[in-house]
Amino acid sequence: MKIIVGLGNPGAKYGKTRHNVGFMVIDRFARKYDMVCSQKRFQALFCKGCIGKEETILLKPLTYMNLSGAAVKEAAGMYKCELNDILVVCDDLDLPLGKIRIRRNGGCGGHRGLESVKEHLGSSGFSRLRIGIGRPVFGDPADYVLSEFSKEEEVVIMDALEGVCDALSTWVLDGMEACMNKFN
Repeated sequence: MKIIVGLGNPGAKYGKTRHNVGFMVIDRFARKYDMVCSQKRFQALFCKGCIGKEETILLKPLTYMNLSGAAVKEAAGMYKCELNDILVVCDDLDLPLGKIRIRRNGGCGGHRGLESVKEHLGSSGFSRLRIGIGRPVFGDPADYVLSEFSKEEEVVIMDALEGVCDALSTWVLDGMEACMNKFN
């Protein structure tokens, strides 16, 4: 059993914002495997399917970004999922637009969604895939993450999402080591 969590904020208001890259990934990945995250369970939009022979849960927490850990804890507890079988997908201000970074575990880098997951799971031993959204030259980063991508940026992000979906498939089917070797 694998759990892939996309971090974001619920509602149309946030749908195309930089902070919702995790939700965008889950939607695209679900389509790739003929799944739809529409069931409400674990304080999240949820779906379950098989990728290869691996049963996989996809989650989009409905608790807003900074409280995402509650949904992850509920799902992990229900399915008795080990930390190394959980991968969290989120945006990253410190990576260039569209660049991805995959880690087996580690710090949260100030990302409040990751901090919530760490707090609720009691460990930072879960895997994470970060997608670069770049950092604003001027202005408040909080406003920036809640803004939409420009048309030019959207092209870069949409291309990156294809690579992210390939990385997620590799993680599920071949494991973290293979995923990091191929996509980092």
